[in-house]
Amino acid sequence: MNRRILQLALPNIITNITVPLLGMVDMAIVGHLSQSHIGAIAIGTSMFNLIYWNFGFLRMGTSGFTAQAYGARRLDEAVATLVRAFTIALAIAALLIALQWPLAMATRLAFNGSDEVMTLALSYFFVRIWAAPATLGLYAIKGWMIGMQNSKLPMWIAIALNVVNIVCSLLFVLVLHWGIKGVALGTVVAQYSGLAMGLWLLHRYYGRVIRGHLNIAGSLRLDAMRHFFHVNGDIFLRTVCLALVFAFITAASGRIGDDILAVDALLLQFFTVFSYIMDGFAYAGESLVGRYIGAADGKSLRRTIRLLMLWGVALTVTFTIAYALGGSAFLGLFSDKPEVSAAAKPYLFWTLITPVCGFAAFLFDGIFIGATASRHMRDSMFVATAVFFAVYYGLRALLGLYDNPDAYLWNNVLWTAFMAYLVFRGAMQALMLNRAVYSKAPQAASTLCNLKIAK
Repeated sequence: MNRRILQLALPNIITNITVPLLGMVDMAIVGHLSQSHIGAIAIGTSMFNLIYWNFGFLRMGTSGFTAQAYGARRLDEAVATLVRAFTIALAIAALLIALQWPLAMATRLAFNGSDEVMTLALSYFFVRIWAAPATLGLYAIKGWMIGMQNSKLPMWIAIALNVVNIVCSLLFVLVLHWGIKGVALGTVVAQYSGLAMGLWLLHRYYGRVIRGHLNIAGSLRLDAMRHFFHVNGDIFLRTVCLALVFAFITAASGRIGDDILAVDALLLQFFTVFSYIMDGFAYAGESLVGRYIGAADGKSLRRTIRLLMLWGVALTVTFTIAYALGGSAFLGLFSDKPEVSAAAKPYLFWTLITPVCGFAAFLFDGIFIGATASRHMRDSMFVATAVFFAVYYGLRALLGLYDNPDAYLWNNVLWTAFMAYLVFRGAMQALMLNRAVYSKAPQAASTLCNLKIAK
């Protein structure tokens, strides 16, 4: 089983490493321009996270449905899931482009950066928004491939896409001097390159399966779409909360000051690296949990979940040690501005706490997605989000930060709320595991009962 997990997880880890690597390169490019550029990238990235994460169901829901269809040997339903997801992706992308001006105004209202920072952030936004069809289309394609137990093809897409993005960003910014617009344009070019490659790989490796089971009218029939939206509607609400928390962190950092906005943008890179490594195993969980539920193999389901958690603990220990030993050096990769690095160092201890607080939430997300347990994911996220805001506003009031807005104390309150949010996400899903996941495979439920009796 460990071999199966690693066969799926390692390509996903390589895929995910390219994502923070790209963000790091973008941050490094603008980090050598000015502090305002760092803040602008943080706001621009947060805005697109807020937009795209809300439609993460195009990947997550597609992965869970496809994996269960694969486990049940229903290739017709697997193909139908791809058609639904890709059609919805293009429709949403067209809507986003049509609404780009209202979205830009919402960005200005939501984030409280300086005029210079907001001008740069909106310049980034108006270029990158044109990548929406490619970005959302790739969500559907990657989710479908992961559900089909193939994590290598998404890996090659991600590597190619990010190489193109890095090369284009360096060319547009350092050679052509297009500034922050060049970074955004590099993303647009890369996303469409990735979409073209994804479509070609579908044709190359799954063309016969897709052609043999393609039924567009049947795939888009009302009852099928209703079920698709029922499950993915819960994932959408869950992701709205996720995006809201991260957007709030950036907005709150900006209210504390442009220096804290830049500091937190750099510190979140530590979180991003860890989260994408953990997501490699979460994606493996999506594939295997969905497959074993579809095949009604409860024994393999339970063993998979147990081993995923053991991998999570091992990675948490590894990252905590690595951040403790190399945090300052890692920080220096993102900016050569001494004032930014100096301002960030008092907060580096949060990078040691983050892996411990967050690893369970990442892994349970993959497990629940594979089980299409979207309602339970939604409910756990509702609780965690409520805890985040309760801790943030409660501590601000308790410590008197409204009357005396001490920047250091205020930012530590923000990070404390973030840690509470991560802990409650994982804890709530752990409590729901039996009825949300094991109950979908009777053998798994029986195994759990037998273990309890044996104890």
